[in-house]
Amino acid sequence: MSLKIVRRLLPDWGATYGPPGDGPFPAVLVLHGSEGAWAGWSHRNAVILAAHGFLAFPFGYSEGGNPWNAGSILDVPLDRTVEALAALGSFAVSGAGLGLYGVSRGAEHALLVASLMARDRLDGLPDAIAVHAPADVVCGAFRAAKWRDRGDPGWQVWDPAETAWTWRGSSEALRPTTPIEIERYPGPLFLSHGTDDTMWSSEMTRRLEQRLTAAGRHPEVHYYEGQDHMPDGPTENEHHAAVIEFFARHLRR
Repeated sequence: MSLKIVRRLLPDWGATYGPPGDGPFPAVLVLHGSEGAWAGWSHRNAVILAAHGFLAFPFGYSEGGNPWNAGSILDVPLDRTVEALAALGSFAVSGAGLGLYGVSRGAEHALLVASLMARDRLDGLPDAIAVHAPADVVCGAFRAAKWRDRGDPGWQVWDPAETAWTWRGSSEALRPTTPIEIERYPGPLFLSHGTDDTMWSSEMTRRLEQRLTAAGRHPEVHYYEGQDHMPDGPTENEHHAAVIEFFARHLRR
């Protein structure tokens, strides 16, 4: 029986998932959330994309971690993500468009890196970006070992002295609450959010939509009524279908 999904090593980076054959395939770099690289959700999302003809690379950017601990989102160098995009775009079986897909903290990551690349006029901007449950501002650092549920007596908001991201060796301009200037990114954008998200308010996506519209942009926006942070049931299938259709429309060329 021939394989329908092929695992290929992106040299010096990690495993990709894609269709059989020599390509070129439209490529998508997938960014996980605070669950970390070891949790497997970004690999699952990559496999779903691979099953529909994309070459997908789940990029693990969290610091440290293991199968029992998510690791931290603490002073993560966004320059490294730019390098990962370039590596995926130049991979031997890539070459039919380059996308970026992030969920939760990965959505924040995707919008932030694209806005910084556009601001600094760097080559290699993704051709299309899809994000689910994004933030409209830079959020604080996340330490998995310190995280507590809101019902836990030890729960506290993030420490404003700790930063999640760095750019060109500095976190100074990426302090929590700094607006993410995604209006700078010129390509097509997909935004989605559950209206009953108890982790990241859907108002953040509504503010992003309003800002983009005011700037003359036309993002594709999906609000999933009654859904929490991650869609489930039939809505999960609806979400995956929408993301796949978005990338198919903007990357296949």
